[in-house]
Amino acid sequence: MSARESLAQRLTKARARTLRLVEFDDAELHRQYDPLMSPLVWDLAHIGWQEELWLLRANDARRPGMLSPDVERLYDAFKNPRASRVELPLMPPTDARAYCATVRDKALDDLDSLSDDDTEAAFNFGLVISHENQHDETMLQALNLRSGPSLLDRGSPLPPGRPGVAGTSVLVPGGTFVLGVDAVTEPESLDNERSAHEVDVPAFRIGRVPVTNGEWRNFIDDGGYREARWWSPRGWSYREKAGLTAPQFWNDCELAGTRTRFGHIEDIPDDEPVQHITYFEAEAYAAWAGARLPTEIEWEKACAWDPDAAARRRFPWGATEPTPALVNLGGGALRPAPVGAYPAGASAYGVEQMLGDVWEWTSSPLRPWPGFKPMLYDLYSQPFFDGDYKVLRGGSWAVAEDILRPSFRNWDHPIRRQIFSGVRLAWDV
Repeated sequence: MSARESLAQRLTKARARTLRLVEFDDAELHRQYDPLMSPLVWDLAHIGWQEELWLLRANDARRPGMLSPDVERLYDAFKNPRASRVELPLMPPTDARAYCATVRDKALDDLDSLSDDDTEAAFNFGLVISHENQHDETMLQALNLRSGPSLLDRGSPLPPGRPGVAGTSVLVPGGTFVLGVDAVTEPESLDNERSAHEVDVPAFRIGRVPVTNGEWRNFIDDGGYREARWWSPRGWSYREKAGLTAPQFWNDCELAGTRTRFGHIEDIPDDEPVQHITYFEAEAYAAWAGARLPTEIEWEKACAWDPDAAARRRFPWGATEPTPALVNLGGGALRPAPVGAYPAGASAYGVEQMLGDVWEWTSSPLRPWPGFKPMLYDLYSQPFFDGDYKVLRGGSWAVAEDILRPSFRNWDHPIRRQIFSGVRLAWDV
């Protein structure tokens, strides 16, 4: 398959996923499930607008587009905070779908004429694919916040876990490794993942798998949410203000031991990675467990470095593309897999489930790597450096398998937990 054919196939796959997430009536698509999230119809039209701007207008907003300037302005994420988008005169869903389809047809025509050595244009198409898939994950977050009967099924089956892996750790010896990537090895890598550079990391231990619901239940039962000694001052202040007593979507005493997931009430599986926790909760749990959160540099070394080859691996397990036998990605499961479900997906150090399942909070603030240069979309990373953000690594079950890399960096405010966020522990050596 040629590079152009691969891009076309991935564009089509991403669009099919998007359209499945908006297969609802107009009133539903205009609903705002939570002030943190956009109405689904906003995300749909925004996906098309961003694609038009990047691919058809060479990222030049001064060039005339298919929408009038007044309509275009509605879909600028920086001009319209999420909480206010429900009040905007948004395009009807039928118009939004038609607009996205027209943009895509023109983009595919441009792709057909792309030369094989036009790496810049190929990157831009890859950016559009990544952007659409990231919005699909955001729409899944919104649907999970929705009240009322479920619009989605319970998800596809997952492999069973292995007993005895929860709570175990592996040693990552000290030494140098190559942090980050370059365009040659990862042509679709985003600006904050570059440039590759060597760093020295002291020895540390890291959890073989993420922290599970069962382990988190022990934290709750031991008074973890009631004792300030486990929390940072800022974290405890937020815990009191927000009334945190358990991960989001865990139900109260009348439904003890259950959670609500996409409208379905179900038992909480002990062997599944805990998700929907804030950074502050992750930090407190780590203190209670006698551990700490890994830095994102430690996380990337444990995930990608092969000490025997003295080189990075393309994925934790090697060069093989992600498959359902190796990792839980793509969104079909609608939940994390039990810990120990993917022994063949372990990194060179024996760390498992580092990609997929849950985004993992790290202790690191978002900072640029040396040699940082903004990409086509120069507002992707740069405005967030030195802000109140913590880095999450590893992706979640909702991330598309063709956009995730060990170098991929996500970030959010430390109070956020509608995201599919979990935690993996680390220890000094």
